[in-house]
Amino acid sequence: MKIDPTVQEMFGEMDFDPTALKAKYLAERDRRVRPDGSTQYQEVTAEFSHYVDDPYVEQPIERAPLFDTVEIAIIGGGFGGLLAGARLREAGFKDLRVIEKAADFGGTWYWNRYPGAMCDVESYCYLPLLEELGYMPKHKYSFAAEILEHSKRIARHFDLYDNACLQTSVTDMSWDEAEGYWTISTDRGDKMRARYVAMANGPLSRPKLPGIEGINEFKGHTFHTSRWDYNYTGGNSSGNLTGLKDKRVGIIGTGATGVQCIPHLGEWAQQLYVFQRTPSSIDERNNHETDPDWAASLEPGWQQERMDNFNVLVSGGHQDVDLINDGWTDIMRNVTGTVAKSASQKLGRRLTKIERAQLMELCDFRKMNQVRERAEELVADPTVAEALKPWYRQFCKRPCFHDEYLPTYNRDNVALIDSDGKGVERLTENGVVVNGVEYEVDCLVFATGFEVGTSYTKRAGYDITGRDGKTLSNHWAEGLRTHQGLQSHGFPNCFFMGFTQTAITVNVPHALNEQAKHIAYILSELRERNAKVVEATAEGEQAYVDEIRAKATVGARFYAECTPGYYNGEGTSGNRGGFFSDMYGDGSIRFFKVLEKWRAAGDLNGLALR
Repeated sequence: MKIDPTVQEMFGEMDFDPTALKAKYLAERDRRVRPDGSTQYQEVTAEFSHYVDDPYVEQPIERAPLFDTVEIAIIGGGFGGLLAGARLREAGFKDLRVIEKAADFGGTWYWNRYPGAMCDVESYCYLPLLEELGYMPKHKYSFAAEILEHSKRIARHFDLYDNACLQTSVTDMSWDEAEGYWTISTDRGDKMRARYVAMANGPLSRPKLPGIEGINEFKGHTFHTSRWDYNYTGGNSSGNLTGLKDKRVGIIGTGATGVQCIPHLGEWAQQLYVFQRTPSSIDERNNHETDPDWAASLEPGWQQERMDNFNVLVSGGHQDVDLINDGWTDIMRNVTGTVAKSASQKLGRRLTKIERAQLMELCDFRKMNQVRERAEELVADPTVAEALKPWYRQFCKRPCFHDEYLPTYNRDNVALIDSDGKGVERLTENGVVVNGVEYEVDCLVFATGFEVGTSYTKRAGYDITGRDGKTLSNHWAEGLRTHQGLQSHGFPNCFFMGFTQTAITVNVPHALNEQAKHIAYILSELRERNAKVVEATAEGEQAYVDEIRAKATVGARFYAECTPGYYNGEGTSGNRGGFFSDMYGDGSIRFFKVLEKWRAAGDLNGLALR
């Protein structure tokens, strides 16, 4: 890796060899790439369907099937559905129905009740509608129980429990062109109609399992972290897992979920084996309780200001004041556009593309060296510390922040079983085989994430049939096709929320809120114009798809060089087919402004009304 002399001068003295580091990164990636890519995971259907059963239902809802009609159906009761419901209520829409497969609102925070579960984005930014509800989180980073309760608080405040269908899964959705309604079928025998549908069934609810040989042979106890079995472990999301005192426990998965629950498993299990394929990047969390004096000093509009401040900083922009001042903003100051801007000011000119790319890579090396040094400082056994070092660039995987995870490996009852990048070989009746060695366990926990990098219809669990029998899976077979990430041609009155050709932000609820406001605006305009149907035009959709594809090449090389994960389609597709493919390449700041400018124009360009 030959460094440009100007870049070398701007960066300063290096205490590492960038050529050797890059070679190490690529070698570590190559050891983990598998030809089966994302198909290495087992879909939770058939004999695995019990992994999606809801263990948190307190009282099953008994009701007769519904054959009625509503104006707006919102599918999904997580933050997307809650924000859509809130903004539509504020716009004066009364005939709403939320359809949610869980027994309550909360989405991923309904399912993720594992011990230690918490948000990794500052709660004052992350929890939606804090000002509207007059609520202040208890900690800088809220724990799962509080986030779930806040979700219910939003639903109560905006009357979203009224007419809701909880414990109800959609099984089919089809458009009736003659009547101008969607017909929605469910597993409750419902066949209801809705004039408009907002698809807020996010990606973090349907668990996936590793396709490990012998997964059906293991005779011990198993569960997925999103369906935590407290009847077996004892305790709750705060810990106190007393049921594990005499148990040998194994956990597969060391991503964000594993990082949060492993300290609790290590504290309570007789023996804990952590089976690792790829270590996460673990930086400082430094959580603390909310200062009441600070909370009392906040002026109206504080949350939007804080969200915008955070979004600019984590997008590589400049703010005079860092209101958040945490691990996220520290990373961004050190490895993104802020560094390049400072270098440009020193040079008195803009950096060339090569100079910028090299400077970013060097800054990334330095930051990840700090992360690896932290593992050395906190983990007593040098061999274990070495195995916990992440050898990839900072944003090849979602960064993690935790103060108890690394020290957990200093416990005598905790063993890191590093698979040298190969993963678990197979399961037996009694345990887990890694590198030819069998580790006997009584309980095996899957911290293997959700159906994120798979198709929209696979994650949803059903297909959508639009005009003339066209299915969404066919329409999106060669990649997503939308206008502004919200509507597709041939699927009238249907709005998509989430990661469908929109801009990605670290603070996902911020993006969902912008989408919810946009949907509320469009439906308000229909009401004002006495129109009943709105649809993306073929021309509007194609123009937006062309723009998305033109911008999507930005991160292709970066993700192609990354260690495998759902960000890059498990290493087989670079950016294409990964989590960030088909996203708005100019970033969330510009995307939000594009939506705002489009609303201000008032001509609904790209949409057809009738």
